Amino acid sequence: MSKGWSIQTLLSELHDDIQDQLARARKAFGHPGTKGDASEAVWLELLQTYLPARYQAASAHVVDSAGTFSDQMDVVVFDRQYSPFIFKFKGQTVIPAESVYAVFEAKQSINAEQVAYARAKVASVRGLKRTSLPIPHAGGTYPAKPLQYIVGGLLTLESDWKPGLGEPLVKALAVGDADDRLDLGCVAAHGIFSCDDTGCGTLTPMGKPATAFLLELIARLQEKATVPMIDVRAYARWLDVDVPA
Repeated sequence: MSKGWSIQTLLSELHDDIQDQLARARKAFGHPGTKGDASEAVWLELLQTYLPARYQAASAHVVDSAGTFSDQMDVVVFDRQYSPFIFKFKGQTVIPAESVYAVFEAKQSINAEQVAYARAKVASVRGLKRTSLPIPHAGGTYPAKPLQYIVGGLLTLESDWKPGLGEPLVKALAVGDADDRLDLGCVAAHGIFSCDDTGCGTLTPMGKPATAFLLELIARLQEKATVPMIDVRAYARWLDVDVPA
């Protein structure tokens, strides 16, 4: 047995690194947009580094086969193993709706305004049309997979409420319905929160929230298995449509 290693230290250091990077981004940059971009980059790097290789994370728009685009999302977690195409153009990424597992907004601080803003952004993805085809196999064909629920959330460094994870946050999260619900989020200085069909009363204050968020997200992705089989021909129909000049 190897001695001198500590899994507790490894997991703790991961959180400490994320919180430190978020704090430095907040202090180092004066422009709100630059601060936001830096915070977004910290969360993306965390997911790009530690999510299993079948998943990728990027800042992106999401598009469906009807040609409808979502709002720009700070963090999109999507399938790369079974997704037939991801568009990249001039630094912009566009992902087909069928490939998306989760979407998050990344902000400096959580408050009622940011919760409402994130809910609207998440809803713009969940409202997109997604296709699902039957899956051929050696013995025949499996039925088309039911469409998976897309996880949505909000990632911040701080909270504008005191206490950071308290009743005001619960009330803000409880507004709305499943179309715009924030299921999972992290306030790196305080803890993580989650919502489900039973409500938004589960708040988890803890010492290492960023690591806890990462592990909980991975667990939820494992429960979802793979994305549905995309109908590529539904997208190919746009090849026959004249592009506006």
